[in-house]
Amino acid sequence: MVDLNILIALISFYFVMYVTPGPNNAMVLASGLKFGFIKTIPHMTGITIGHVSQLILVCLGLGKIFQIFPQLQSILKILCSLYLLYLSYKIIGSFSKIKEDDSRPLKFHEAALFQIVNPKAWTISSMAASSFLPKDENLIFSIFVIGIIALIICPLSISPWAGFGSAIRNLVKNNKIKALIEYFLAVLLLITAVIIVLQ
Repeated sequence: MVDLNILIALISFYFVMYVTPGPNNAMVLASGLKFGFIKTIPHMTGITIGHVSQLILVCLGLGKIFQIFPQLQSILKILCSLYLLYLSYKIIGSFSKIKEDDSRPLKFHEAALFQIVNPKAWTISSMAASSFLPKDENLIFSIFVIGIIALIICPLSISPWAGFGSAIRNLVKNNKIKALIEYFLAVLLLITAVIIVLQ
């Protein structure tokens, strides 16, 4: 039986983590700016499948480790929050790096494989394992629920970035609007880092 409160908390956690700036969202935003929403769909699908696969593997491994060493969960939360603070710093000025060139949209398999080197994807997977895996319930069923929710929330949370990128092609040419958007996204990341520490 799935606890409704835990389910709501898991959905909220995924939404906040997936919708806030990070490597995936920055790439999807840039792809939306350069190539449009439709051509970015394979990229977003690759992110989703790659991350959910990563999430399941992390939960299978970390689930057992956290049962033996529960104090590791707190350490991971602090490390994850520090990384999010780093991302909030890096987002400032990032739109200036988006240029028109001869590049192409990322393919499905390229986006899926990118999750292996994406620190935020590892952060989300580690956070999900540390925060939502029960210590005294069926581990496989819990991982199944965590994976299914991620499969639904991930594309819903990252697709607005591609849409946003497509919609602001002309706006980012204005330096004041560009800076305003960057600072807004940086503040969102900062708030997320604080929330993680306080949980």
